[in-house]
Amino acid sequence: MMHVKDIMSKEVLSMRDDESIAKARTIMGVARIRHVPVVNKEGDFVGLLTHRDILGVTVSRLAGISAEMQADLDEGIKARDIMNYDAHTVEPDTGLRDAAQVLLRHKYGCLPVVEGQRLVGMITEADFLRLTIHLLDAVDEAL
Repeated sequence: MMHVKDIMSKEVLSMRDDESIAKARTIMGVARIRHVPVVNKEGDFVGLLTHRDILGVTVSRLAGISAEMQADLDEGIKARDIMNYDAHTVEPDTGLRDAAQVLLRHKYGCLPVVEGQRLVGMITEADFLRLTIHLLDAVDEAL
């Protein structure tokens, strides 16, 4: 049986709960990701900040505000103000089937991976797609 630890991303970009969403926008833009796990000063996982969360506090361009004004607004909003505190998590030894069912059932894009409270990785839809492609290649080779 395969486990979350077998395909999860171990190098995870995260941010602290007292940092601004301007940092989250930068992380998401540079790394081309939609989810940023949030940790406290001790490095324990405390929540998840998503692109959708940020969009929810973004002023529409139709309101006529400049990019600079939006950047100033972003500096004043902390991750802890808008993040999801009850994000579903899994452990490294969780079975892949169980993790996939959680993603599918709840329509999540990712699951933070924790040991105790410590963030140790992230498993995403993309990780499952990579696994699927690998398995399909193996099937094709066997035929």
